[in-house]
Amino acid sequence: MRQVSAEILADEQPCRFNESIMRNLKIPLIFVSFAICAFSGPSFGQQQRVFNWQPGNQEDVRLDPANYHAGQTYHASGDGGNMQVDIKSELPVTIFLARSEEWNAALQHPEGLNNLQQLCAREHVVEARYSCFVPPVSMTLIIRDERNSPDQAVFAGLGAVLDPKNKTERAVGEGITAIFTGQGSAATRRFKTPNDVHVQYFRWLCVENCIQPQFQWIEQVKEKYQLTSFLKVYGGVTPDHDAAQVSIKIKSPVPMVVAMLPSQVADQLHTQPDALEAALQKNACQQRGVQSLQFECTFNLEDGPQSLIVAPEAGVKVPHKKAEIEMQFVKCVANCQLLETKR
Repeated sequence: MRQVSAEILADEQPCRFNESIMRNLKIPLIFVSFAICAFSGPSFGQQQRVFNWQPGNQEDVRLDPANYHAGQTYHASGDGGNMQVDIKSELPVTIFLARSEEWNAALQHPEGLNNLQQLCAREHVVEARYSCFVPPVSMTLIIRDERNSPDQAVFAGLGAVLDPKNKTERAVGEGITAIFTGQGSAATRRFKTPNDVHVQYFRWLCVENCIQPQFQWIEQVKEKYQLTSFLKVYGGVTPDHDAAQVSIKIKSPVPMVVAMLPSQVADQLHTQPDALEAALQKNACQQRGVQSLQFECTFNLEDGPQSLIVAPEAGVKVPHKKAEIEMQFVKCVANCQLLETKR
């Protein structure tokens, strides 16, 4: 298990953190998060999203000496991500993360609790902000009352949540809880010397510039066509933002010329095919003599409508075969009114 220090402050959350997914399949009201660097796609003059830790769910727990409490279970995807909680306890507690499967196994065999592998262990906590980098495995937040139990050789049991309606996804079953806590409720359970602990969970959320334009690749052309010596023209691409991308893929048995031209110019080439070379001299989005290639070009709003042209290179003997051509372009599909481009 990768050991990572718990001393990671909330204001030190750069984009080096991989995106992690908050998964809480059982109780949707429980909120925890991992620090993420969300990919928002091209900004085109838009301000970048700003993320920060925001308070999520919270719970109050009551512990007797040497009691354990299993808090939130974290499911980090990818390479992992950060978690953060605030702890406020009347008496000192130890906080750490443990693999959920190891925690469940230890509850079945309490003699193994002292052998739990602890991640980001922090002792003598009374009031602190606790954070840790969570690996991509199921990990459970564990809080332990540091007071000694009367018999250290015997598992002292689990604490109780003061508000049973405020449930957290925990790596502990109700049956196991009932065995170690009696009736399992702070309202009915008798505590010898209670220690009340407040746990405040946090979510990593967007706090500024959260609504952004959304972009998507749109397929405009995809066909196999019988090769001829004549120029073939595909139209209908108009940039809706600056730096709009167009992707073109060609596969042909003979060398081809492939280019994106202003639609007005491309339409004139039907009647003036000899003007092709002159038109290409003023165009940057082109490939000559290609048979199998994929390339991209970018266009701005001021470039206007664009058309794709393909044809065998001059002087090439055209066989009775087909060529394949594909074209996709990036288009704004949502929140497009937020685009800050020249119109």
